[in-house]
Amino acid sequence: MRSRIEHSVAARLASIVYPFLFLCTPWIGAAEAGLGSSWQIGTPIATYWAGPAITDAVAQQMVEGGFNLVWCGSEAELDVAHRHGLRGQLTSGLFTPASLDDPDRRQQLDALIARVSKHPALYSYHLIDEPSAAQFPALGKLVAYLRERDPMHLAYINLFPTYANNQQLGTKGDTVTAYAEHLRLYVEQVRPSLVSYDHYQFRLKGDSDQYFLNLAMIRRTAQEAGVPFLNIVQACTWAPDAMRIPNADELRYLVYSTVAYGAQGISYYVYAHPSHHGSLVGLDGTPGPLYHAVKSYNREFVAIAQELQPLRSLGVYHTSMRERGCEPLPTDAVFRIESSPSPASPRGFLLGFFGAGDGPTHAVVVNLDYTTGVSAALVGPGALERFDAGTAQWTSANKAAVELTLPPGGGALVRMR
Repeated sequence: MRSRIEHSVAARLASIVYPFLFLCTPWIGAAEAGLGSSWQIGTPIATYWAGPAITDAVAQQMVEGGFNLVWCGSEAELDVAHRHGLRGQLTSGLFTPASLDDPDRRQQLDALIARVSKHPALYSYHLIDEPSAAQFPALGKLVAYLRERDPMHLAYINLFPTYANNQQLGTKGDTVTAYAEHLRLYVEQVRPSLVSYDHYQFRLKGDSDQYFLNLAMIRRTAQEAGVPFLNIVQACTWAPDAMRIPNADELRYLVYSTVAYGAQGISYYVYAHPSHHGSLVGLDGTPGPLYHAVKSYNREFVAIAQELQPLRSLGVYHTSMRERGCEPLPTDAVFRIESSPSPASPRGFLLGFFGAGDGPTHAVVVNLDYTTGVSAALVGPGALERFDAGTAQWTSANKAAVELTLPPGGGALVRMR
């Protein structure tokens, strides 16, 4: 997540398309996953990284922006978050494996947990950003320690993206091999309650080609572990000579593609930071264009993710794109794009299938062209309904086809009636 990451893409990927698993695993809580924790994700997460201290004014701005999880650097900030109905992720220098090896620090850690674990705003403990696999055994001990003393709250860790190099990941091999092993070791040794990662694809010229590969690999890992996942997306530039600031349509594309893959959390890099340009909010607290965009995106993401929460992510398909990680839509798919009166985009559509059983009953359709709006008909096996993410209401189409008009990068949730 931090700008210290080397954002150069690793050497050319081997000719591997990482397969999707159709494991029929809903996004359950840590307790059901057998992790020894009672934590539940609750309302899908809308958050950020790098923001100001949580004052009443900042908290109110977060609420207006549709955020529901804020970063708190102190217990006093948890109090502020609670006043505004926000959940807090607490940071502390005590949330490190080193605290377990020092009797004084362990005593301080125990005292802190005893105080904050009953705080009504506490949601999670932030442990570390982008650890190497060499750190996983120690982090696993810390996560287990926190669970034992406070099983109700999440121990949060964020992972590297696919384009991290072998030294950063602590594993060997080509991009897919090294990253798959990194994820395997993480789940095995840390036993997380949620999988979080970041991936920033918008370069000054063009996009990287690993965004969907990363989504596919994280989705598979989360399904195998039986836990939800969260995607941290690019909302600024930290290197103006290499990375561009996404516009509102590109950010919409990131949000909708994330929920189509089954994520239960969205986060933005960054909210505000002195060395990052185009942040959601300026250092003086003035909202920028992307803040005004995410005011609706956050609410739409949470509404759709909440509808999908009791269901299983059964498959994710691309009608046109063939980047690594993109699975083509089967010819016998239950839902399909039948017609598109708009000029065809080479990027096509993304369809995420969801259902409570073996067969899909819901589909998230995303316009992967973030430069142009499109119209298309989504056809299903019977009468369909469309979800209005703004009002959280379903509207019947009274037929087996729904006419969709999607803005650049936009999407829609449809279900069988």
